[in-house]
Amino acid sequence: MSDYFPYGELRPNQKEFIKLVDEAVRNGENIIIEAPTGFGKTISVLAGVLPYAKQLGYKVLYLARTHKQMDRVIEELKAINAKTPVSGVGFRSRKDLCLHTYILNFAPDAYNAMIVCKNLRELKRCSFYENVKKKKEEFDEIANYFLGNPSEPAEILKYSEMLDFCPYELTRKVAFKADVIVASYLYMISPPIRENFLKYFDLDTSDLIVIFDEAHNLPNQAINALSDKLSIISISRAIKEAEEYNEHEIANFLSVFLRGVEKLFTEKLEAYSIEEVPITPESLFVHLHEVLNINSRFLIKFLNEMVEVGDAIREDKIEKNKPPRSYIGRVGEFLLSWIMLKDREDYLFMLSRNNGFFLELVALDPSKALEPIKNVRSAIFMSGTLSPMEAFRDIMGISGKLKKFPRMIKRENALVLVAKDVSTRGAERSMENYKKMADYIVEASKLIPKNVGVFTASYEVLEGLISANLPLRIQEEVGKRVFIEKRNAPSRENDRMVRAFKEASKEEGGVLLGVMGGRNSEGQDYVGDEMNGVVLVGIPYSRPTSRVEAQIRYFEKKFPNKGRYYGYYLPAHRKLAQAAGRVHRSEEDKGAVVILDYRASWGNIKRDLPDWMVDSMRVVNLERMKLYLKRFYK
Repeated sequence: MSDYFPYGELRPNQKEFIKLVDEAVRNGENIIIEAPTGFGKTISVLAGVLPYAKQLGYKVLYLARTHKQMDRVIEELKAINAKTPVSGVGFRSRKDLCLHTYILNFAPDAYNAMIVCKNLRELKRCSFYENVKKKKEEFDEIANYFLGNPSEPAEILKYSEMLDFCPYELTRKVAFKADVIVASYLYMISPPIRENFLKYFDLDTSDLIVIFDEAHNLPNQAINALSDKLSIISISRAIKEAEEYNEHEIANFLSVFLRGVEKLFTEKLEAYSIEEVPITPESLFVHLHEVLNINSRFLIKFLNEMVEVGDAIREDKIEKNKPPRSYIGRVGEFLLSWIMLKDREDYLFMLSRNNGFFLELVALDPSKALEPIKNVRSAIFMSGTLSPMEAFRDIMGISGKLKKFPRMIKRENALVLVAKDVSTRGAERSMENYKKMADYIVEASKLIPKNVGVFTASYEVLEGLISANLPLRIQEEVGKRVFIEKRNAPSRENDRMVRAFKEASKEEGGVLLGVMGGRNSEGQDYVGDEMNGVVLVGIPYSRPTSRVEAQIRYFEKKFPNKGRYYGYYLPAHRKLAQAAGRVHRSEEDKGAVVILDYRASWGNIKRDLPDWMVDSMRVVNLERMKLYLKRFYK
């Protein structure tokens, strides 16, 4: 057993997992691993990586999607450290690791917090940062303490506040020497964040062993990290900002540009009453070239000047204690990216509208996010839902071994029921159909003890169920509290709702209504009675929008005869499997999954689902569902 495995007993197959990872890092290979929920993947991968990493001084970069997943890694490092010395720290953005009231009040996101922090330091207007230099011995002492005690960001924030130190600088000081840095995917898949991260720690990718946890999220996360969008309102605000700062040339330039953009929107979107449309990258600047008679070289030079003016405006606003944003700088940065990417086949250039009008740069190839890290010593990708693993390897452009571990869920603890008479296919969406699905959900909520999750294919389907009086029926006929996931709700608001839902399991129980692919159907753990069963309403296929069709075409060109499968079908099937997995968080958990869409019993969908779902699948009508659930929970 590894010196870095802190528990008395190994679970089934953990020894093989640890050995596989150890061999991969010693041989400088990548490995893609699918292991079921409850396997103990986090402690196993650490136990496999750390002996070689510690021996030869490699930095382990453990990447996850959510803060809760990152904190779980620190918990395991604490357990290891109690047996064998190991150091680790949870990394966050400057906004998450800051005590300065100006950033807390005025920086809306991590990007702005980074810019503002830089300006505050240069202006010597951050006492927390200045104290790092003034009280160096005390700062080094507390950093050494955290090196001996793997710590979550909350602990570092607490000590930093007590001692008036910058939490971000303290975290970085610890991270310099730590064996393991735990962070968001963005530290490797976002080009500017990755560049700053490696530069600051004086690291080359070859110095790293990288672990991607819950790696099924990577394709979407990579696309998001490589994409960007700019609202038309931001251009209008940039014109106003230019006038306020007497930048008349910029104001004139942007006014002409805005007229051209508005003309494009009228011609391409409003005339056809559609939500999004691709455009050629050059068409964005046609009106500008015609009116101002400028060439491409002048345009790039002018946009660079806008970025510099934006930096100066941010500094001025900090001096005046105002929110530190610059619309001029933001527009300049976006348009420079647009021009730089204009000849790339792996990008789509879009006009869109969704509560406003936007210019969008849409990345089509998630593998581009991983290209710069192909020189790492070893990369480990792991999740409970990566099948078919060859498809994941193709899409992310990874070379490496594949390993799938068998199910841990006991056969008697799993039941999957597929309704034979309902579906969310477009032609079948009607009030009558929503009422029929509501009947299934109400009856399932009666028979599944305590808490139930209901995850739909989309918010449109969720709204259809609400319009069929589902929440009221659950309250009146089942007697359980109803919790409804809100689209675009702030994280704190959503977290409060989920906590209340989990607490309901201690009383009569609750029913959580949400969507597949959302933060509550993938990013949450539900223990024991917190979710004893789920009802999955439909198959979460994306609407055939311009961006979806563009990705299918791109994949078809890159992977002949697989474009629609990789770009359309497989992502939906993975979301279905992830949502189903909420009911089994350990091998002892007992839970039922009810799928309200007869297509889930089709062979082309079943091949992408976990073995435990396929093995226990039964096709039912409403009465047979009730019979199966009564027997299962008896």
